[in-house]
Amino acid sequence: MNRPGKVSFKGQITIPKEIRNKLGVAPGDFVLFAEEKGAVVLKKARISPEEEFNKLVTTLDKKIKKLGITDQDIEDAIKWSRKK
Repeated sequence: MNRPGKVSFKGQITIPKEIRNKLGVAPGDFVLFAEEKGAVVLKKARISPEEEFNKLVTTLDKKIKKLGITDQDIEDAIKWSRKK
């Protein structure tokens, strides 16, 4: 099945509905782009909930460090919220 697509200014491509359905890809899912024999192949990524959680934790950890929030700040916030 060949379907044309247009690359947006941001490099985004809409996956045609027929192909999304065939691959079982839904909003929020991850896909893999692989180069095979000079062609690009799109596959549904099999990311476990644990891997997804670990990526989220890593992202949050970076943001927390960037904001200068310490472990003590987090502990204090938890204690404060439990008093309410």
